[in-house]
Amino acid sequence: MSKTLTAAVVGTGFIGPVHVEALRRIGIPVAGVLGSTSGKSAHTASRLGLPKGYSSLDELLDDKSVDVVHITSPNRLHFDHVAAVLGAGKHVLCEKPLAMNSEQTSRLVAMASLSGLVCGVNYNIRYYPLCIEAAQRVAAGECGELFHITGSYQQDWLLYQTDYNWRIRTEDGGPLRAVADIGTHLIDLITFITGKQVTSVCASLQTVFEKRIRPGGEVETFTGKSASDSAKLYGPIAEWVDVQTEDFGSVLLKFHGDTKVTAQGAVHVSQVMAGRKNCLQYELAGSRQSLSWNSERPNELQIGYRDRPNETLIRDPALLSKRAANFAAYPGGHNEGFPDTFKQLFRDFYGYIKAGDFAAKPSFPTFADGHREIEICEAILKSHQCGGWVNVGDSK
Repeated sequence: MSKTLTAAVVGTGFIGPVHVEALRRIGIPVAGVLGSTSGKSAHTASRLGLPKGYSSLDELLDDKSVDVVHITSPNRLHFDHVAAVLGAGKHVLCEKPLAMNSEQTSRLVAMASLSGLVCGVNYNIRYYPLCIEAAQRVAAGECGELFHITGSYQQDWLLYQTDYNWRIRTEDGGPLRAVADIGTHLIDLITFITGKQVTSVCASLQTVFEKRIRPGGEVETFTGKSASDSAKLYGPIAEWVDVQTEDFGSVLLKFHGDTKVTAQGAVHVSQVMAGRKNCLQYELAGSRQSLSWNSERPNELQIGYRDRPNETLIRDPALLSKRAANFAAYPGGHNEGFPDTFKQLFRDFYGYIKAGDFAAKPSFPTFADGHREIEICEAILKSHQCGGWVNVGDSK
């Protein structure tokens, strides 16, 4: 495909501008952006230097110059937005979660299959070069048999009772919050690296604040503020609201037993862990070596041994496997981080479109991956409610 591809972005909150920046870094023109109001669209387009702030989704979809649409709107809108984009004959890259429930995601998987279009989900954490390196080492058998997998994803942006965002609301974000918002990134990453699928879960969830103070206006995700600043932010029009979504969750995992050792796992997620800004960690225990990684130190992969000194592998394309090196843009010592993962995922996604062979297996996260993550979320919620193990896909 020789035509230069052009994108548009739906969503003007925290993550929409991140998509715009990453698209520009790989040379993809961005025709415009759509916010929840015409005013937000125009303001964001002006702030980001984009040609157009669309007044409606119909206007965006009618734009013949747009080939690919990035969906970064609130969760409750994903299904309708993705369905509309596919109906308009445009490729789509959707933020996770793909939709609010597995019935919706199942329909989107079917629609994507029939459309002949390229459809992906933005599980960007896969694209840290050392996570790709870990996957390559596991696939090559360097770790040996995987005994167990542990991990966590912790943040502190909802630490105070006065912290509030649309993600709190079940009607906007879904019945799960910490698990669906950040836990799915962790579980997707683990399954990507190990090549193993989660078959059953046993979960316990905790809502620390059953009531939070909602301000008169909306608060952007990850808006930094101290407890005192937060109190000043909320005037007399603030109100107490009930919270039904979890601040913390712990989950036991069982994986598909395709080898003589059936690996098990244990993960936890929190959005009320003081001092943890955006910290994903995993440890893979193998019969030959262990692998450990921390997203707040993303340029280091720890390799553990029983009978020789442990190692720290620095992100250096000269030291990585061929595939991992392909997603490391700078020499060793020139650190890469969060924004680079979007750039690399988008490079993979748009490269697939330009190659034109849509029968080839995609290397980026697909709608099938997004559907599977929702099935896992539903199993986790059912497990918490019933207090026992639940098989993934049996949560209805």
